[in-house]
Amino acid sequence: MRVPFVAANWKMNKTVHEALAYVEEFRERVSDFNEVEIVIAPPFTALHAVASSLIDTRIEVSGQNLHWEPKGAFTGEISANMLKEAGAKYVIIGHSERRHLFDESNESIKSKIRAASDVELIPILCVGETLAEREAKQTFEIINKQLTEGLTGLHTLKADKLIVAYEPVWAIGTGRNATPEQAQAVHAHIRHHLAQTLGEVCAENCRIIYGGSVKPNNVEKLCVQVDVDGALVGGSSLDVNSFAEIVARNHSATV
Repeated sequence: MRVPFVAANWKMNKTVHEALAYVEEFRERVSDFNEVEIVIAPPFTALHAVASSLIDTRIEVSGQNLHWEPKGAFTGEISANMLKEAGAKYVIIGHSERRHLFDESNESIKSKIRAASDVELIPILCVGETLAEREAKQTFEIINKQLTEGLTGLHTLKADKLIVAYEPVWAIGTGRNATPEQAQAVHAHIRHHLAQTLGEVCAENCRIIYGGSVKPNNVEKLCVQVDVDGALVGGSSLDVNSFAEIVARNHSATV
């Protein structure tokens, strides 16, 4: 059975002081939830402080992005080694905000996945379609392209730890979210695609999580779907009570 995976993407929110106050309370709230893997992705400025605060817990830390080069003249960027040294175990790659606001291509995302894998950072690869693409019935076509071009060349052994986050662009920060049936259909398609491209073992082990206006009042119906293995939470993760409740509902779905 795949262990549920619930991640908080804080985006460009929380100072170091605010982040530490949050995790001090949060770690106590979720200390008994041993059947869920919990990850927090703070801004880069707070990453080391948060990782240090969580070092004696089961909560892991993720970067929100990285550059594909190990070092160099890339002002404002951060490398995979820097993230790992700061305490990250995971890194979010290809979030729709990176794709659409910063014009990240599948090719650059592939390079970032390789860079992460080279230093044993586990990628959280985000895929998803826009509203126009869904209405044009292109969802599976778009997902296939993002997966195929983003994962080309990834070694099977490293792919075995991959996390895929399905985030329909039309549901991120809009208050809308895919129905449980819509999410399950896309997650099942992703698992089938992974089986064809990376093998049945990788597909079965890969945790495919849902992101897009996830809240305490909708997460339970999502996480009980057979191919939905958790959630990538944006706005609702900024409130400690809200995110703790989302973790709790994922935990209750496993026991």
